[in-house]
Amino acid sequence: MSVERFCERHDLSRAMFYKILKAGKGPRIMKVGGRTLISAEAASDWRRLMEQGA
Repeated sequence: MSVERFCERHDLSRAMFYKILKAGKGPRIMKVGGRTLISAEAASDWRRLMEQGA
């Protein structure tokens, strides 16, 4: 999914997404051409990690 879609689904602003990514706490991303994408598996893994840390 796109960064925009990920942010919508997780109620994050793009700025917050890139902030957590820079801090090493974001989901795994992949670059496809000029796009940054997050797989469904990476999003699921990220949610699981966030729940464990809550």
